[in-house]
Amino acid sequence: MTDAPLYSFTSHISGKNAKVQIYRDRIEWERPRGVSGGKITAGIMTGGLSLLATGVKNGKSGTEMIPVKNISSVTTRRDGIMNSFVSIITSGNTIDFRVSHGEAATVKTVVTDLILGKYDAAVEAAAAPVPEPAPTAAPGVDVTEQIAKLASLRDAGVLTDEEFTTKKAELLARL
Repeated sequence: MTDAPLYSFTSHISGKNAKVQIYRDRIEWERPRGVSGGKITAGIMTGGLSLLATGVKNGKSGTEMIPVKNISSVTTRRDGIMNSFVSIITSGNTIDFRVSHGEAATVKTVVTDLILGKYDAAVEAAAAPVPEPAPTAAPGVDVTEQIAKLASLRDAGVLTDEEFTTKKAELLARL
């Protein structure tokens, strides 16, 4: 099984856009390094000296991960006209993902299904071998008549005793 994400989206987390991926066992997000509006403003006001001193990109980048087994709840709440927060609640932390209203519903559904184990059940059902149906006698076929025909083939030397016994057992199992 490949470790492909179930769902991916971009969210605003702690003032930065982050790429979020939901897997069967975890939620991961990465905040890329970028230039903040405040840093650009300070650079313009100081004639670029602050950018030279501190660098263009800030150091608040990185990745984080929450194991699904640590998630206790997922909620949504509106944040203005266009966005909602999806709050992932764990025993020690709450992470708010800010997304559009429509995407909030999708994210909440995917995470809720993970918490409830619905994806695990789907994987187990897909991986379970499908039992072959038990052979049944064709309608209108008399098993005793078939055994008698097999016996005559055995007596004529067309079938061996072993072949006759095997076929007889198959026919009797269909009863």
